[in-house]
Amino acid sequence: MSTRFLAISVLILACACGPTRAQDVAAPFDADLQRLAEILGGLHYLRGICGSNEGNKWRNEMQALIDAETPSGERRTRMIAGFNRGYNGFQQTYRSCTPAATVAIRRYIEEGSKISRDLTARYAN
Repeated sequence: MSTRFLAISVLILACACGPTRAQDVAAPFDADLQRLAEILGGLHYLRGICGSNEGNKWRNEMQALIDAETPSGERRTRMIAGFNRGYNGFQQTYRSCTPAATVAIRRYIEEGSKISRDLTARYAN
């Protein structure tokens, strides 16, 4: 799975979630969005230490997801906390790129792509 595919999937998902923006009630897919936020946070950290030269790509993907979903209050706080949890968890474990970090990147891209596909298939208009 390519990182480009994951990014496109996140944007598609973000557009598909548009109708729920008017409300700040928990959506049935919030747990998946929180997991996706954790994955994006982990990728933001791991891709940085593994020399991908992507800059803020994964943080920007998270911002695009938040902008599309426009959560407020507790929903917004949970999404941001998920991103930070993903970032901080790997920051505490890895100081440099290792073979295990590379495996984690691959697995996170695969899992993030799956979540994006599943949510898009289930909730797209």
